[in-house]
Amino acid sequence: MSAQKDDGKEIAPTSSEEEVGELVGRLTTPGELDGAERRRLLGRLARSLSAGARKARQSGVGRGRWLADVFLNIAPRIPIRDLATLSEHHHGLLGEQLADDLVRTAQKATMTVGAIGGALAAAEFAAPPLLLSAPAQLVAETIVVAAIEVKLLAELHEVYGVRIEGTGTQRAVAFTVAWSRQRGVDPVTTSVTLALGAAAKTALRNRLMKTLGRHLTTLGPFLTGAVAGGALNRAATKKLGEAVRNDLRGKRPLPPAPVRGELGSG
Repeated sequence: MSAQKDDGKEIAPTSSEEEVGELVGRLTTPGELDGAERRRLLGRLARSLSAGARKARQSGVGRGRWLADVFLNIAPRIPIRDLATLSEHHHGLLGEQLADDLVRTAQKATMTVGAIGGALAAAEFAAPPLLLSAPAQLVAETIVVAAIEVKLLAELHEVYGVRIEGTGTQRAVAFTVAWSRQRGVDPVTTSVTLALGAAAKTALRNRLMKTLGRHLTTLGPFLTGAVAGGALNRAATKKLGEAVRNDLRGKRPLPPAPVRGELGSG
């Protein structure tokens, strides 16, 4: 028996983990989602995460460990574009101009998610009997913002010509660990097979919990949550972009960007 998506299309029933991966993939895929669709997807994601959180509590797993496990499960589903596709999607831009555009796009995306998540949290705050559901919305926001930022970090590696070898899953883990440390991946010293050591897992848990803690500050009445959520996410994504770009410039300098007249051929 099939289940229905919010847009009416039929999908096969999925487990909670599969649904989380599917929803995060849709929320991070290039292309604009209207506000209503994004709210529906975030709402579904929050419900799926709530089910997983309840199971984790019953088994005695701490929130930080559970959150890290969830993110590592969905990381390989984050859509990462190669350089040719990135240039095509960004009007033929290359080099620093393309990197600028990627960071701006990611800032807009995390700001939008923060505004929606903050608004949802504010609505729950205004209705005390429903307050218990607010954390699920903020956990969903945390997962999506982290996925957008991992995607940005990975695609900046493409722009700067720093190639990370390995399978799709291994590369996803390497980029996730790099995100937890807010820096680029060093292809010389990084071993994707060792990327999930104890220190890496701890760094990921800490980064996710720090991001969740930031989103908890958006719990407030009326529109204060929406404003705070959007502004905090935008600033954090900008800071990440600057740090990763500075790191990658030292690993492999970009070739000169083509003059404007040459961009049309990309």
